[in-house]
Amino acid sequence: MPTLGPMEWILILLVLVLLFGAKKLPDTAKALGQSLRLFKKETTKLHEEDEARAAQSATTTATPQPAAAPQQSLPPVTPSVEDRLRLLEEENAKLRATQAHPTDAPVTGAPLSQAQKDQGSL
Repeated sequence: MPTLGPMEWILILLVLVLLFGAKKLPDTAKALGQSLRLFKKETTKLHEEDEARAAQSATTTATPQPAAAPQQSLPPVTPSVEDRLRLLEEENAKLRATQAHPTDAPVTGAPLSQAQKDQGSL
């Protein structure tokens, strides 16, 4: 693979300046550097998680646990965003149905306000 000489680098820089402009070029380079740093950090984290899982599975298969050992209590699983959204939509539909048909709503026995009494007497 041929290496880039000084004339090729000058030509590449000239094209970059023409494409992005002299004012936006530092911002573009900064954003590119941040993106590469973030990408490297995430791939390192994924690699570490894979190694931890491999080590955990190796220790689990190397030392089998007795069958009579009590199960550890797991923390309660929080519902996913989709489940929470579905529950909220169902509750919203119920509330709209009770507002649309107030005669179907249960009577709570709350005292009537003066405005409601005035409407009832008309």
